[in-house]
Amino acid sequence: KRSIGMKELEESIDRVIAGPERKSRLISEKEKKIVACHESGHALIAFFTEGSDPVHKISIMPRGIGSLGYTLQLPIEDKYLVTKSEILGKMSILLGGRCAEEIIFSDVTTGAQNDLEKVTEIARRMVTEYGMSELGPVTFGRGHGEIFLGRDFAREKNYSEESAAKIDKEIVAIISAAHKRANELISKNKEKLKALSESLIEKEVLEKEDVERILKNDNTLAK
Repeated sequence: KRSIGMKELEESIDRVIAGPERKSRLISEKEKKIVACHESGHALIAFFTEGSDPVHKISIMPRGIGSLGYTLQLPIEDKYLVTKSEILGKMSILLGGRCAEEIIFSDVTTGAQNDLEKVTEIARRMVTEYGMSELGPVTFGRGHGEIFLGRDFAREKNYSEESAAKIDKEIVAIISAAHKRANELISKNKEKLKALSESLIEKEVLEKEDVERILKNDNTLAK
């Protein structure tokens, strides 16, 4: 029986989270730089966001159907409640990749599509389910609990078109605030972002220790 070590366990985690490694998927040097910058943006915001799950690994090894890279955060302990500030921090982390592209390349790519979908859904739930917006401690839409129907059918619209417009406005405002925070953090730490991105291009995978050394301004990589 072959023994299972840490390397095998790490690979198993990577497969579950991002899918199997796709060595046959070759990307250009230009796209590799963009992906490295994008993932470094996520990691940098996570590192400087109080209460966020620690960055365990960053990778630009293509995996799964469409993943060109990923940033893995692992919680220190089980959590059953999430604060408003933690949710806003999570949104900034999700937007960190796109912000990094904007700041480094003065352009954006389609790589942030999934991040934007997640951010929009989080903001929608903050407004309509959690009462975490300027509209106050209220919920919009009655939930029926039929999870199998999907979210569009599982909640009944019980509010006016005027309220719907206010909800949309609040969603945009919350996302804009999270985007602004991410932009400010990356602009302030632009050189650290570049150092992290360059190291990621070179090594393709950075472990927690490497990320912390670079972002703490110690350029000595773990061997």
